[in-house]
Amino acid sequence: MGEEAKPSGWDAIDQELSKIYGEQEPKHYGTLISYSLGGQDPLDGISAYKSETPVPHWHFVTYGFSELYEKESEDDECSGFGFELTLRLTRNDDEEEPPAWALNLLQNMGRYVFNSGNVFKPGDYLDANGPICLGEDTLLTALAFTLDPELPPLDTPNGQVEFIQMVGITRDELEAMQTWNTLGLLREGVAQIPGYVTDLSRDSLLQVPAIMEAVEQGMEQEGSNTGFLYVDQLAWEPGKKGWFSKRPDTVKLGAKQAEIVGKLLRGRILKGKSLVLAGQEIRIVFEPGEQPGCSAEDDEISIALNEAAVAELSQSLVPKAGAIELTALPGLAIQIVQTHIKDQEGNVVETIG
Repeated sequence: MGEEAKPSGWDAIDQELSKIYGEQEPKHYGTLISYSLGGQDPLDGISAYKSETPVPHWHFVTYGFSELYEKESEDDECSGFGFELTLRLTRNDDEEEPPAWALNLLQNMGRYVFNSGNVFKPGDYLDANGPICLGEDTLLTALAFTLDPELPPLDTPNGQVEFIQMVGITRDELEAMQTWNTLGLLREGVAQIPGYVTDLSRDSLLQVPAIMEAVEQGMEQEGSNTGFLYVDQLAWEPGKKGWFSKRPDTVKLGAKQAEIVGKLLRGRILKGKSLVLAGQEIRIVFEPGEQPGCSAEDDEISIALNEAAVAELSQSLVPKAGAIELTALPGLAIQIVQTHIKDQEGNVVETIG
């Protein structure tokens, strides 16, 4: 029998948490069958601590995005994916067990990262397409990611680990983060969301006039920080240039994301920055250019836009199915197609457009 692997990465995380919580024994939820052996849950475990500051809440910390046992990856500076997730969730006085939906949410994040290879960084956001807690009457339908305010980056025997905190956000906050920037909005809202503790019952930060004003100023002065947007419904149909049958090149875009793409084009192109839309089979790169035009190469389309083209496009991109031909960019059409929002069972719960 080989010697059992020492949990050196795990121990390093525990030691960091003991600096905050002392002797407190967290509620710990381990995984019965490891993911590598065909289990459902990719994370080895999740701990939930009771925290009293700045408000009573559960402080969840994951174990499994970083290398918890021996070093396996070739990158010496980074442990595994280089982070663990945390989540802070409001807690009632009489609550002795953390809610199961929060554990499921963190395991779902694990599935997303392990299956896609996409990692989370401070400043990222993710649309949950519905309440982050299913069946709960909450406005929080998306997540933002920032550094955990109490857990600094940690050097472990397997490399560095950052603690990245998920924060539940509303649909209009998500849009403000897309059209300006995530960390800017969180910074402006920290008085309303102390410690970035997720509170399912809260209203949108944009109800506060000073925060709304800061977002509008940020968009105006800095433009958007979002240079890359993943779009579920994105397709390209080359046109026809024949004598008898002419058809423009067509970008097909889902109604759900049409409006935000229009706003992002204003916040990027007008500030001299490009915007990449990435679909499952195609990438469309919008770039600032004196002369509007487009060129296609394999699975990447480049579209140059001047101010007139941006103005026309951002007005035309509304969540309503239909085709739009652009006067500022002859030969290019945009077709908005309906978006069907589905629940976890695959049933359509909302149709947009």
